[in-house]
Amino acid sequence: MAFTRIDHIGIVCHDLDATVAFYTDTFGFELIHTEDIESQGVREAILRVNGTDDGALSCLQLLTPLHEDSAVSRWLAERGPGVHHIAFGTDDVDAAAGELGRAGIRVLFDPPGTGSRGSRVTFLHPKDCHGVLTELVTLP
Repeated sequence: MAFTRIDHIGIVCHDLDATVAFYTDTFGFELIHTEDIESQGVREAILRVNGTDDGALSCLQLLTPLHEDSAVSRWLAERGPGVHHIAFGTDDVDAAAGELGRAGIRVLFDPPGTGSRGSRVTFLHPKDCHGVLTELVTLP
């Protein structure tokens, strides 16, 4: 198993438009994608932090709940806005999740599901990752 990059850091917020404006106006990050992900009950905005010659990007993923009963809505109610998760890129999310699962890490989406931009994603339980909700991402 190999991670290829830090794909993004997920940040939960109450007001997506205001949070996008903060990061674009204050730091000059570029809004490159927005999407409603009904299966996860979130609306997201992807902000490009930088890019590299090989096409990999470093991004922030800003998330706001679509529904009051979504996991992100519960997160906001319990913890307030802030860092939600870190996502690592991998060439094969299925193989990486399988290897980590065999090592005793709880894999939350088994099999991996569809994330934004047509990606394949799964999450690792934060109690098995030193308190950090960890996402694995394979881009199309």
